[in-house]
Amino acid sequence: MQGKRLIMKEKEEARLNELKKIDREFYAKGLKLIAGIDEAGRGPLAGPVVVASVIMPENSFIEGINDSKKVSEKKREKLYGLILEEAIGYGVGIIDQKEIDEINILNATKEGLTRSIKELEKNLKENGSGYEKPDVIFVDALTKIDTDSIPYKSIIHGDALSYSIAAASIIAKVTRDRIMRQWDEVYPQYGFAKHKGYGTASHIQAIKEYGICPLHRLSFVKNFIKE
Repeated sequence: MQGKRLIMKEKEEARLNELKKIDREFYAKGLKLIAGIDEAGRGPLAGPVVVASVIMPENSFIEGINDSKKVSEKKREKLYGLILEEAIGYGVGIIDQKEIDEINILNATKEGLTRSIKELEKNLKENGSGYEKPDVIFVDALTKIDTDSIPYKSIIHGDALSYSIAAASIIAKVTRDRIMRQWDEVYPQYGFAKHKGYGTASHIQAIKEYGICPLHRLSFVKNFIKE
């Protein structure tokens, strides 16, 4: 049993070292404050899109950090607390369904990113970190974004390739899931606590049975609404 635990620990350390590879390349260049940024909720039929940014210490090595989609809900909640305990600073941008309908999901995600950076900078100033803004931003796939002159690197599948982005993905996912669980108490007939607003068969059936609620994205559900 002891040997099995040791093997598992070694595998996890190897995985984390690989996940930190890109981050370490930038630390080696003298850039110490890497802000990882990721979103949760681009695809659902209901609820906001949430974008999180976080700066982790260079020596951060939290076991279990990974692309949030590869981590169970229970484990994400635990990692969320550990990440915020270690973080030098973090910020969250939340764009609700009405704004998504007005400007489309891509622009809403970009706007959420801009807001998350502003919140991150505010957090850095307020928490006594001694810093005002990140040296560089790592973002999952997005390009042509407003980072207020901060240089950025767009990494496709970044939540699976960068420790900083993976940490941000967990903050974004947990934040959004908590929002959707709260809305489930208001609109229990849709099952938001279970599917978080994604287009599952049960969610689509609920829309057909009960119609839509104010949380739904009109531009996403129009195909399920009877004329």
